[in-house]
Amino acid sequence: MNTTDLSHTPDTRPHVLRRAAAEFVGTGLLVTVVVGSGITAQRLSPTDVGLQLLENSLTTALGLTVLILMFGPVSGAHFNPVVSIADWLLGRRAGTGLPLRDLTPYVAAQVLGGIAGTILAGVMFDTAPMLSGNDRATGGHLVGEVVATAGLVLLIFALARTGKGSVTAAAVGAYIGAAYWFTSSTSFANPAVTIARMFTDTFAGIAPASVVPFILAQLVGAALGLALLLVLYPTAARTAGEVVVPTYSDTTS
Repeated sequence: MNTTDLSHTPDTRPHVLRRAAAEFVGTGLLVTVVVGSGITAQRLSPTDVGLQLLENSLTTALGLTVLILMFGPVSGAHFNPVVSIADWLLGRRAGTGLPLRDLTPYVAAQVLGGIAGTILAGVMFDTAPMLSGNDRATGGHLVGEVVATAGLVLLIFALARTGKGSVTAAAVGAYIGAAYWFTSSTSFANPAVTIARMFTDTFAGIAPASVVPFILAQLVGAALGLALLLVLYPTAARTAGEVVVPTYSDTTS
């Protein structure tokens, strides 16, 4: 791929407002899937926490896969501030990643969409919004968030660099579903989702006091993931604009 003049290549992606709308709706539906399936699991399996986690993780993995396929062609289906920030950082010099002017609309849409998703789940299940009492900020949980986020960032950008975009939706869904189980934190790995889950006192909730430590751990994990990416794939910046999946061109819409 010739990257000589990428910084001067015309931006043919959909308008930023359309992409931000996709991030808002996509992140909102992702949180609705996480919180809604958590409420269902809690009600259907009230005495079996392991079964609740299985139900919640399987639904989230499948739901995330579908949402990436649905919204990816419009916005890339980041649904996650650390992915958007990493995309901007990685591609900023070559002009291949998310432009700085688009970073704030993306992150704002993700955070607001996530909160809206929590509210929507509460409306569907007749559960009033309230701050969670689920304290998760132990040392082990924070290490779990570092590991989960580092793995997610490495996976997404490695798939883009190796031209495996066709399997990204399934791979990311599978990773998140698995990380529910192999990390102590159940793999939030997403600041927008973390903030949103603060507003539900259900199985999927997180206490307000745990939110900031979780987000800091996620940022550390994202930095670690990018560092590993550059060691393993030194030319990954060339394909920064193709995460999570490439967007379609407005010139063909």
